[in-house]
Amino acid sequence: MATVTFTANLQQHLAAPPVEAAGRTVRDVLDSAFRDNPKLRSYVLDDQGGLRKHMVVFVNGRAISDRSGLSDPVPEGADVYVMQALSGG
Repeated sequence: MATVTFTANLQQHLAAPPVEAAGRTVRDVLDSAFRDNPKLRSYVLDDQGGLRKHMVVFVNGRAISDRSGLSDPVPEGADVYVMQALSGG
């Protein structure tokens, strides 16, 4: 299982407590994390199932590389952080 944590900024918009989620890829882990929170899914993922433009996911401190397929591996016991990316200037 991985621990999935949603940053406080996301929690301002939707209830998003940390969850334990099973899976071998980011897709599997997020599917498990969103199972009981479908509104959060649509906030994080686009209609094609990829990560929305201003979202970022880290696995054990490293940003994922596959933003559309979410195929990056998630090792057992990993820490997965989901947050909004900041932009602007």
